[in-house]
Amino acid sequence: MKKSTIWFIAVLMGGSFIALLYLQFRYFNEVVEMRKDQFSESVHRSLYITSRILELRETNEMLRERLGVEDRKVENTTLPDTALALTDVNFDSIDTYHISSFLFDSYNKNRKYDEQLREKVLESFLHHKGIVDEEIYSILYEPTGRPLKERIKPLEGELNRAFSNNGIGGNISWHYYVLDAKGDTVDVCKDYNPEGEEYTFTHVLFPDDPATQRGVLYVHFPGMKRFVYSGIKFIVPAILFTFLLLCMFIFTIYSFFRQKRLSEMKNDFINNMTHEFKTPISSISLASQMLCDTSIKKSDEMYKHLSTIITDETKRLRFQVEKVLQMSMFDEKGGTFQLDEISLNKMLEDVATTFRLNVESNGGKIITHLNAQNDTIYGDKMHLTNVAFNLLDNAIKYKHPNRALEIEIETKCHGDKITLKIKDNGIGIKRDDLRKVFEKFYRAHTGNRHDVKGFGLGLAYVRKVVSYHRGNIHAESNNGNGTTFVISLPLLK
Repeated sequence: MKKSTIWFIAVLMGGSFIALLYLQFRYFNEVVEMRKDQFSESVHRSLYITSRILELRETNEMLRERLGVEDRKVENTTLPDTALALTDVNFDSIDTYHISSFLFDSYNKNRKYDEQLREKVLESFLHHKGIVDEEIYSILYEPTGRPLKERIKPLEGELNRAFSNNGIGGNISWHYYVLDAKGDTVDVCKDYNPEGEEYTFTHVLFPDDPATQRGVLYVHFPGMKRFVYSGIKFIVPAILFTFLLLCMFIFTIYSFFRQKRLSEMKNDFINNMTHEFKTPISSISLASQMLCDTSIKKSDEMYKHLSTIITDETKRLRFQVEKVLQMSMFDEKGGTFQLDEISLNKMLEDVATTFRLNVESNGGKIITHLNAQNDTIYGDKMHLTNVAFNLLDNAIKYKHPNRALEIEIETKCHGDKITLKIKDNGIGIKRDDLRKVFEKFYRAHTGNRHDVKGFGLGLAYVRKVVSYHRGNIHAESNNGNGTTFVISLPLLK
C-alpha cells in the first residue's frame, strides 16, 4: 500500500474520531446546560410558591384576628332547621357570614322556601362578603407591624414541601438564610454550611409590602453540580470509549509507520551488508585464484603481496561480521563487559596515534586537548576503545571534499564526571537526521544513494556502550560545518 494512501486513510479516520468526540462533547454540554436550566426553573418555582404561601398564610391569620373568626365548620343540618334558626341569629356576628353563605348555596338547589327568608339570607351574605373583602384589601395594602422573623416562622417547612413537590427535596441538600432590608440576618437554617454558595438562588419575600418590611431569601445547593451531572453520567463512558478508540487508532498508525520504517532500514542494511561483504570476498577470491593458477609465475614478492591482500581483506571481513555480532549480542544478552580502572586520556592518546597516520597522509590532522586532570573511570577498555574508533572512523568517512580534515579530541572534568568531545570539520549532519543517528540501521542518505558504505550500526553500538557505563551521548552539528559528539562518563570515586 502506498504511503500516501495510508496517510489519507489515517487522516480520514482520525478526523472522523475527532469529529465524533467533538459532537459528543457538544451534546454533553448542551444536556448539562438543559439540566441546569431545569433545576433553576424548579428552584425559582419552589421559592415563588413558598413566598405566596407565606403571604396567604399571614393574610388569613390577620383576617381572622380582625374579624374574630373562629376556625370551625357549619354542621350538616337540614336546610329547613337551619333556615328557621336564622330568625334568632345575630347577623352582626361574622359567623353568620359562613352560615348565610351556606344557606345561600343551599337555597339555589331548593327553591321551595319562603322568598322573604331568601332575601334575608342574601342580604346577610352580601353584607358580610363586603366586610370580608374590605378587610382583605386593608390587610394586603396596609403595612404590617409584625417583625419579619415572626412572619417567616413556617419558612423551612414550606421550602421543604415545595422542593419535594418539584422533584428536588430528597435528592439534594440545601441551606438557606434570610436578610432584612438593612442586610441583617433574620433567619438561618439549623445545619447551615457556606459550602456551595456559588450556586445561590434569591427571592424577595412579601414583595407587595414597603421596601423596609421586605425580606430576601437566599438558598444554595452544595451538591448542585453533582446532582446535575448524576442524571447524564451515562454519556461519560461513551466519550471515554471513543477517546480510547482514538488513542488506539493513533498508536496503531504510529506502530505501522514505525514498522514500515524499520523494514526499510533493514532492507538498506541487507543491501549495504551485501556490498560490504562483496568487496573483501572478491579480493580474497581473486588472490586465491592467482595463487592456485600454475600458469602464472610467482615470485616471493608476489606471494607476500597476495598473502597480505588475503590477510587484510579477511580482517576487514571479520571486523564487519564482528559489528553485526556485537549488536546481536547486545540485543539478546545486553553484552559482556570486563570492567577495570581505565585512564581515559591515555586510551584516547593511543587511539589518536593509530588514526594519526591515516589522517595526516590525506593532508589532515588530529589535535588533542586532553586537559582532564582526573581521568580515571571504571569501564571496559575494549568497548570504550571501539567507541572512540567508531567516532573517529565516522569523521574520516564524512570528511568535507573541499577542505582538509581536522579532528579535535578534548577532555574536561565537570564535578564527578568527565566530558569527552570529538569534533570534526566534515560535511555535518542534517537537522532531521540528527535525532535519528543513534538508531539501529539508520543511515543518513540522499534518495536511494548512500553517501558512504556501512551498516548503520556504529552509532547505535556507541550509544549502548556509553549507556552501559552510566553515561550519556549527544551530537551537535550544522549541516556543512562539521559535527561534535559529546560523551559524559562518571569518574571513579
